[in-house]
Amino acid sequence: MSSSYSLSILLILLPFSHASMILTVVNHCPYPIWPAIQPNTGHPALERGGFFLNTNTHRSFPAPTKHWSGRIWARTGCTHTNNKFSCITGDCGGKLECNGLGGATPTTLAQLSLHHTPTDQTSYGVSLVDGFNVPMTVTPHEGKGTCPVVGCKADLLATCPWSLQKHAEDGRVVACKSGCDAFNTDEFCCRGHFNNVNTCKGSKWSDFFKSACPATFAFAHDNPSLMHECSSPKEVKVIFCHP
Repeated sequence: MSSSYSLSILLILLPFSHASMILTVVNHCPYPIWPAIQPNTGHPALERGGFFLNTNTHRSFPAPTKHWSGRIWARTGCTHTNNKFSCITGDCGGKLECNGLGGATPTTLAQLSLHHTPTDQTSYGVSLVDGFNVPMTVTPHEGKGTCPVVGCKADLLATCPWSLQKHAEDGRVVACKSGCDAFNTDEFCCRGHFNNVNTCKGSKWSDFFKSACPATFAFAHDNPSLMHECSSPKEVKVIFCHP
């Protein structure tokens, strides 16, 4: 194949290729965290699914150039003793690199869908459906369209209702459970008869999360119009805690 023909093919393809994007995970918490990344089915595990991030540091890496969707959360209180890795919150089967595994609830979740339309749209949101362990926001940079910052900056551990509190062995509150986690009822978990948009409603437990952090999803069929469509952002930051 001639070089001129190859160049012509390349020029034809370029307008339809997605722009490069950087994912950045930032830790502004006054303690180390172990971010975890779980891809949705059919998508690759980024950064092998997990890594260490000291306080006031960040890690940036290229996002896939094709459509990718998944979730990001923080693991806290992790230790590696006697050849065993474990975390107080968000643990993914005792592994540093989750490699596709999900995390134990309760955790604050960032949900991302990158490059999911021919016009290179990115949608994103922060979910408290599985509870809360660390403040989190998602911030797109240099995107086109409506690209707001969403999430939960409040530290809900200080105000978490007693019935939802998850404690460490020393008695500290380390996470705030969802009503589903705490009481395991079909109503609070939106299971069975409650598993549809008409019957899955908020409760006083999801209202706790929603009132503190309205720019989040608080129960399974919550629809706050927060999965924003942002075209071609150059960077998406997932920020844990805020300075």
